[in-house]
Amino acid sequence: MKVGLARSAAIEWVARHARSDAGYRGAYFSGSTVGLPDDAELPPSSDIDIFVVTARQDPPVKPGKLRFRGVLLEVSYLPRAELASADSVLASYHLAGSFRTDTIIDDPTGELRGLQARVSRHFADRSWVRRRCLDARHRVENRLAAIDTSAPFHEQVLSWLFPTGVTCHVPLVAALRNPTVRLRYLAARQVLADYGHHGLYPELLDLLGCAHLTAERVQHQLRELTATFDAAVAVAKTPFFFSSDITPAARPIAIDGSQQLIDAGDHREAVFWIIATFARCHTILAADAPQLHEALSPAFRTAVADLGISSTGDLVHRAEEVTRFLPRLWQATENILDRNPHITA
Repeated sequence: MKVGLARSAAIEWVARHARSDAGYRGAYFSGSTVGLPDDAELPPSSDIDIFVVTARQDPPVKPGKLRFRGVLLEVSYLPRAELASADSVLASYHLAGSFRTDTIIDDPTGELRGLQARVSRHFADRSWVRRRCLDARHRVENRLAAIDTSAPFHEQVLSWLFPTGVTCHVPLVAALRNPTVRLRYLAARQVLADYGHHGLYPELLDLLGCAHLTAERVQHQLRELTATFDAAVAVAKTPFFFSSDITPAARPIAIDGSQQLIDAGDHREAVFWIIATFARCHTILAADAPQLHEALSPAFRTAVADLGISSTGDLVHRAEEVTRFLPRLWQATENILDRNPHITA
């Protein structure tokens, strides 16, 4: 399917299912497809991200991934307060990229277009780019420092994994690239190569713990994940913010997308999302099928042990290693900021 056709389906979904809400204030596209032309082919392992802006202080639970007109959409709600000013958006590494170009689907009040015009005008200003890099760095530091060592092990893994993966976002933001979620390591590898920091990338993989893994080992992880994923899908009842990522509709991304990376020789880059999905499945299983959670836990723990993590102490130690690495990552980031020809003074 072409990206333009997928966008048309997204626009129709907004008109049918979002506009009627009393708090509705507009919608816009986000994510990895923002920069793609309408005639580009939408990969089967990609979705169309939509943010629905709401005036509600307590937004509805996000619909997440859903099929509409044959298109996989990822729908999230965003409180209008988070878009209160252009400055706050320009300083936010996960919000600013959506307003770099005109991604507006619908804007009944005119506020989103005004915001987009101001953000796009200053998006590449060095001072704002640097602030967004700092925003990403602080997210790594703050979230690693906040790991709850009393939480169940699968939740501890998630609390370590995601901020560790934000190390990829720091140089991506400096390069004015999309801080993608599932493909962050693949994208970071390209940026570091483009700017002559090849040697830094193996260190990112080391911090994740997958630098030494073979394609065969990652393939084994994916086979085990597939069984756990299907089991979690079958019993899931308790709503979590990521629930739509563990559904039949999300299988082309969670499972097939990881297989595509392995087949392409990017098996180490597949590990981040394999482990993330594994841990999320166990969050569901622990809530909705405790016996199944226990029965399938050995496969998850083995996959995490492949990364050199078998205990809470290992997680804490790895988090400390990531934090110690940040000054070196920041040096490379400053270099990218200096050399990026698209950044303005």
